[in-house]
Amino acid sequence: MRDSNSDKISYCVSINDDDVFEAMKAIKGYLDITPGDFKEVYLAAYKHAISRVTKSVAVKEVMTTGVVFVTVDTPLIEVADRLSEKAISGLPVVDDRGHPVGVISEKDFLSRMGVDGARTFMSVVAHCLKNKGCDVMEIKELTAKDIMTTPAVCLSENAPIHEAVSLFVSKKINRIPALSAEGKLSGIITRGDIFRSPLFQINV
Repeated sequence: MRDSNSDKISYCVSINDDDVFEAMKAIKGYLDITPGDFKEVYLAAYKHAISRVTKSVAVKEVMTTGVVFVTVDTPLIEVADRLSEKAISGLPVVDDRGHPVGVISEKDFLSRMGVDGARTFMSVVAHCLKNKGCDVMEIKELTAKDIMTTPAVCLSENAPIHEAVSLFVSKKINRIPALSAEGKLSGIITRGDIFRSPLFQINV
């Protein structure tokens, strides 16, 4: 699949006069132009600029397209192969209409491998070493729908990216499927998509 990240619109957060003005209003007391004051104004202006831009830029402008996904009936062997082949830690699960119904991540595999509370690969390794084996064979015949996290937390591709940031924090998740107007999978946005975005390159 083609990843159209290279086709994305390039943005930079340029701190403008309004950002500086808003930052200065937010700082109480008299401002003497010292290095410390300048740093305080700069940081406040930066925060205002990020807020302004993340509310005006849509998810579709930073999301990854050409999404790697599976269907609810995809065998877990194929799911694991796809995650490994693409070197990703999670992917969306769609129904026969192309609507996201869940997400599968490495943590979903770990939690089904017979290790209560497993959250890392090394916790599974430790369990296997202590118990002379793992229970991975018990999930060999399962499909995506059997271990996926559902329902999928999704966003419209037209939603502002600050909504994605809010969901990352409140839901403690790392990826969000993006939906077209028809409710079909059109992309995926991750924490990395946002923090690697040119949006966070600052020009003064």
